[in-house]
Amino acid sequence: MFRKQLLYITSDALCAYDWDHGVLGQGQTFPASATGLDDFAAWLEDTQAQRSGVPAYLLTDLIEEDFQRQLLPHVRGKAGRALLERRKQQLHRDTPYRGSTLLGRESTGRHDDQVLFFALTNPTLLQPWTEALEHLRVPVAGIYSTSLLSIALVKKLSIAHEHLLLVTQQSGGLRQSYYEKGQLRFSRQTLAIALDGVAVNIALETEKTRQFLTSTRMLARGDMLNTVILAPAAQIAKLELLCDNGVEVAYHFIDLQQAGERVGLRQTPALADELLLTLLGKHPPPSHYPPGALARYYHFQRARNTLYGASALIGGSAALWCAINLLGGIADGAATQRLAQETASYQERYRIVMSAQPPAPAKTQNMKVAVTLGQMIASQAPEPGRLLGMLSAALDQAPQVALSQLHWHAGRAPARAASGQPPQQQGASAPPRSAMAGIPVAPPQALRLEADVAMPNNDYRAALAAITAFAQTLARQPGMQVTIAETPLDLRPSVTLSGKSAAPAPDSQARFTLLLAWQP
Repeated sequence: MFRKQLLYITSDALCAYDWDHGVLGQGQTFPASATGLDDFAAWLEDTQAQRSGVPAYLLTDLIEEDFQRQLLPHVRGKAGRALLERRKQQLHRDTPYRGSTLLGRESTGRHDDQVLFFALTNPTLLQPWTEALEHLRVPVAGIYSTSLLSIALVKKLSIAHEHLLLVTQQSGGLRQSYYEKGQLRFSRQTLAIALDGVAVNIALETEKTRQFLTSTRMLARGDMLNTVILAPAAQIAKLELLCDNGVEVAYHFIDLQQAGERVGLRQTPALADELLLTLLGKHPPPSHYPPGALARYYHFQRARNTLYGASALIGGSAALWCAINLLGGIADGAATQRLAQETASYQERYRIVMSAQPPAPAKTQNMKVAVTLGQMIASQAPEPGRLLGMLSAALDQAPQVALSQLHWHAGRAPARAASGQPPQQQGASAPPRSAMAGIPVAPPQALRLEADVAMPNNDYRAALAAITAFAQTLARQPGMQVTIAETPLDLRPSVTLSGKSAAPAPDSQARFTLLLAWQP
């Protein structure tokens, strides 16, 4: 955010400043009275169109500000936050403007946490101004304290003293802030007694502050308190006459013009207010005091800006994606056109080459058909190898069966001929020659098998069982049909059985016939 509204609040007045792109504007003062509040509200309402959405930062410079250093058990997490909140309420229960900061840990004992608690003890000084801001829905980013903000001022000025007392003359009065090793421990504000524009009570108030620090054991006896005074160059010579160095106090002076240059202020400030406002405008820290419901419009504004930013990012991404696709489409179109030109060129070259060739004996389509038919015949033409392989595997499982004759045939099974003659193909039912060659599908195959089965002791029952098992083994093959054409023993009812069983019969063999029909 390049624009801000910086509101400097004291016990007597509110001074409004515009912060625009790193430049602090002229302040407009409104006294803490009914007339001043009305003027402030009217000023906000008149300039609301110009400052719509510009956040406000409240910087307080009040006497009613309390600082207390406490030791707390070292507890983290939810329990530690609850303990800290309870202690805040115990110390400053009458104000919502309270906060804390961790200074460090004790080096001995339980190593407790050193916590600095601070609060604005008189919230009624802020209430009239905050009500006006709330009524006009001004987004408030935070409420700050000049005492806590002066920590950044000490760092900017590179003041490195173990025990430092920073004295600044501000709109609210004379502010004295004590730092130990760069950390704020205590701050107080007193009225400045000015003579010819020079605060003549600086030395007296410094001595009072040193005695208080010593009595509260924040400053040990014998420690040197380095007092740094920010003042205009014209007043430094007079202040040096009023401030004498002592055994435990040493005074140092910094010109406000030099301090303004360190902070980045273009003009020379008359008071330290503009130094602190410049620091707040450039690098606003998290709010020192909780603004509560006063900050809801600021949160609404941040959420709205976040949504606007996300929408802009999505829109920019979509535009970039469309541009990339458009460029890709243009490139693809150019590539397609180039390929079309190359294709036309190759076709023309092919036509020229082919026109110079003698006429081919066969057309390309016929050659393609011939190659397809050749591949089909090579893969689907009938041959007895696979069928004989199945028969060989079945014979391995039936050692009592001995092969005698085979009659292989491609196509449907032929009609049965007279006994003792091979099967004959009937010409009337002969399949077409293309089907016999495996076009378009592989033709069926038939196999007439004549074999002998061993019959120990003329045991026809065992022979019939072996023939049946052999036929079932063959029938398990996919696409195989097995028919027992002839058996060693004719079991038809019209045939007479004869034989002798008185004497034992010798071992013999019996012939049988199987018909195999296989569809590949």
